[in-house]
Parts: sequence; C-alpha cells; structure tokens
Amino acid sequence: MHRRRKHEGGFTLLELIVVMTIIGILATLAVPSFKSALKSAREAVLKEDLQVMRSAIDSYTMDKQKAPQSLDDLVQDGYLKAIPTDPMTRARDTWVTETSDALHSVDQTDPGVDDVHSGSEDTGSDGQPYNTW
Repeated sequence: MHRRRKHEGGFTLLELIVVMTIIGILATLAVPSFKSALKSAREAVLKEDLQVMRSAIDSYTMDKQKAPQSLDDLVQDGYLKAIPTDPMTRARDTWVTETSDALHSVDQTDPGVDDVHSGSEDTGSDGQPYNTW
C-alpha cells in the first residue's frame, strides 16, 4: 500500500507571508542607509575631483605664466587626462569655472580660470551648496 502524507514538503501561505514581511522590514531599514552612503561617496569624489582640477589649474598657471582659458586647456596640454564627470550632476559640462583678472604670480601674463565648482545647486551634508565647495 502506498500512503500519502498529509504534509508534503513545501511552505504554507502563512510562512511565505511572514518571510516577505521580514524582507520588507529589512529593505525599509536598509534604503536610507544606502542613500546616505551613496551621497557620502559622491561628496568624497567631488572633493577629490575639485582638488585635482584646482591643482592642475595652479600647475598650468605656474608653468605657462598664464591661466587656462577653459578646463579643456588642461586636457589639451596634458595636465588632466580628461575633464571628470561632476558626481552631483552626472555630467562633464556642468562644471562652473571662476575667471578673474587677478594675476597669481609675478611672471603671469594673462588672466583666466582660477577656480572651479560643481554645477549642482543641491546642498551637501555640511549644509553648504555644492557649487560653493
């Protein structure tokens, strides 16, 4: 004789609902942490990119005795491999450059770009807008 078991292998609907509820609660707790970590990572990239570009601007200005007229000058003359993507706007062409008529060294002949900022209007975790960093 062949007997059938009442409870064959598998999960009941109640067990599946409990598991799905637990997964939902864990996801609800994890999403804000993920978003915070993502924002912190983008801010770290922004700070590093700004430091590298500002250093390249200074090096270009000292070497050529004139400031670059655009960020493209830094790439064309080998001070940067490429203009980085702004991590806040996710675009390469949104960097905001500051141009002044001030000369930064005695040998400098032409004014030009002397600072760079993010094009984002959003506020950073320090309370300051990214375009003022």
